[in-house]
Amino acid sequence: MTIAVIQFGGSNCDRDSVQALTSLDFDAELVWHEDGLPEDVDGVVLPGGFSYGDYLRAGAMAARSPIMAEVREAASEGTPVLGICNGAQIGCESSLTPGAFTTNESARFQCEHVHLRVENADTPWTSQYEAVSYTHL
Repeated sequence: MTIAVIQFGGSNCDRDSVQALTSLDFDAELVWHEDGLPEDVDGVVLPGGFSYGDYLRAGAMAARSPIMAEVREAASEGTPVLGICNGAQIGCESSLTPGAFTTNESARFQCEHVHLRVENADTPWTSQYEAVSYTHL
């Protein structure tokens, strides 16, 4: 199973993502956003980091990178896409998910525990690795 980890200017957990996926026996490939998706990918990771600085909205500029059209097409064909931190904002800005992110009320960093509910654990990524805890990813 090959997972493409997309690297944008300003990404900061792209190599960490490759290392984590490799430790779980995935074939993870770091892909520069200008190079396009490899032909046969089984999943895509949009890592965190402040892509392009993003003074406007986090992810707004990275979402307009040509590779994101390929990621949207792959997602529409069923390829799983995981957005981590600002990678989730890139996904939202790219219309991979509906809605929009809002700023915190305080406009300051917040660190809180949140409940994560798995809606569908029967995906290509999880069915083979059911013993892997989601909190470790």
